[in-house]
Amino acid sequence: MVSKTERYKEIERSIIKKYRKTIWNPFCGALNEYELISEGDKVAVCISGGKDSALLAKCMQELHRHSNVNFDIEYICMDPGYRSDNRELLEYNANLLNIPIKIFENSIFDIVKDVDGSPCYLCARMRRGALYARAKQLGCNKIALGHHFDDVIETVLMSMMYSSEIKTMLPKLHSSNFEGLELIRPLYKVKEQAIISWANHNDLKFLQCACRFTEDSEIYEGLSKRKEIKNLISEIKKKNPAADDNIFRSLHNVNLSQIVGWRNADKEELHTFLEKY
Repeated sequence: MVSKTERYKEIERSIIKKYRKTIWNPFCGALNEYELISEGDKVAVCISGGKDSALLAKCMQELHRHSNVNFDIEYICMDPGYRSDNRELLEYNANLLNIPIKIFENSIFDIVKDVDGSPCYLCARMRRGALYARAKQLGCNKIALGHHFDDVIETVLMSMMYSSEIKTMLPKLHSSNFEGLELIRPLYKVKEQAIISWANHNDLKFLQCACRFTEDSEIYEGLSKRKEIKNLISEIKKKNPAADDNIFRSLHNVNLSQIVGWRNADKEELHTFLEKY
């Protein structure tokens, strides 16, 4: 029978060996290209209970052990009002993966339950704020989230189709509400399919959506804009397998001379190609 220590070490080795090309190298590539970790940083790695944040935590652990850059890590997890079985699974996985999480409780689910319509937007904002506040309390200057490659490209298409603007998640950004705190996304170049494969290979079961209101709702799944976009990209890739990579690269290769209009991020000024026509 495999011991707990042997189990989590096998899982760690799989990231460096079996998934070196699809997980570890893209992870390190994002760190280097976007300059996500610096000497003296203290990073709060946020654990949600899902596969993405679990992988992020293991990659950050491995980096912390072997990196020439001296930095510290806190593994924080907020319980916004999970059901007992979801809380137990989260704690079980943290123990199995040898992630020393610090759980703090919040009553966000109770607060948003009476919101008219979908409570998702308010819930997300409140959860993010609570995580930022806890990171500041722990003396962290950076907060790491588990957003991955697919989140990035899906956000592009969602913004175009539902918000009539072109934008996406950035690899890092400064907090506008918590001075001195920076958000980083180390899994920026890691594809979701690689994360799913890693979890399945190691027979790991994570929380899907621990939301008290939507986790069992087929209606919610059907209405999810992100799921719609995910399905759309999947269909496009059947004819053009490189479609997702091309969307991602286009974010690094914007030809402003061929853009009709754009907005100044700081001053919210609108500009048009006619200004220099």
